[in-house]
Amino acid sequence: MRFKIIGSGGCVATPKPLCTCKICMEARTKGKPYSRFGCSLFLEDINLLVDTPEDIVHAINYSNINEINNVLFSHVDPDHTLGIRVFEQLRLNWLEVSEGKECNNPINVLAMEHVMSDMNSIQFVFGSYLDYYEKTRNLIKRNVINKFIHIDGIKISCVKVNHATIFVFEENEKKVIYAPCDVKPFPNDEILKDADLLIIGNTIVGNILKDGFILKENNPLREDLFTMDEIQNIKRKYNIEDVIITHLEEDWGKSYNDYLELEDHYDGIKFAYDDMEINI
Repeated sequence: MRFKIIGSGGCVATPKPLCTCKICMEARTKGKPYSRFGCSLFLEDINLLVDTPEDIVHAINYSNINEINNVLFSHVDPDHTLGIRVFEQLRLNWLEVSEGKECNNPINVLAMEHVMSDMNSIQFVFGSYLDYYEKTRNLIKRNVINKFIHIDGIKISCVKVNHATIFVFEENEKKVIYAPCDVKPFPNDEILKDADLLIIGNTIVGNILKDGFILKENNPLREDLFTMDEIQNIKRKYNIEDVIITHLEEDWGKSYNDYLELEDHYDGIKFAYDDMEINI
């Protein structure tokens, strides 16, 4: 399986608009891998994109993706969904529509039932955006995943966590887990054991963050997000070979170089960056 991290950033992009901190200034000057688009993943084998953050159009343009036929949604949070106008960018041709020709190759949109229901609630004055894209323009075709689905030899299993989803990709004897956001507490599920790779987000990296902010022991962020110690515990408990941490927030105040240095302090743990290629 050939994965690519399209966006490794958090709910705030790096660089943050108007921010003049050294991390954001460096990201503006140098671009990738110092800059970070919103959190998204691409599985090349089946032309599948996971999530559509607001900047997904730009992330796709600056990647080497040639085709997208499937889009999988993890949860409804805006930093993972509000780029859904990408369906128009990918499939809508207004010149053909002007002659009465609608799209004839809709994108397969996939999600668990609770996520699809949440997605359908994103609307404007004329109703649900996804209704418009499917029923009026035929740009997409929605498909609810109960527990798993097979696409061209790759099995995709879903584990519900809170209002979000953990995805497990399997081909032959290989297993990759993608848990981008809102998956704490990490579920005790057999399917999450013995993976070759876990790609996980929403992890606080360090106790000293942007502008010297010290994360105290009683800070509520520790309840919602994983700490590095907790990531190490998950890796050991579930017998996961390697871990890549994504959804890296601008608030952590760390540059690409800082993350490279941190990797030397952990066994089998790396930090994602935009256009990172992963072959399993």
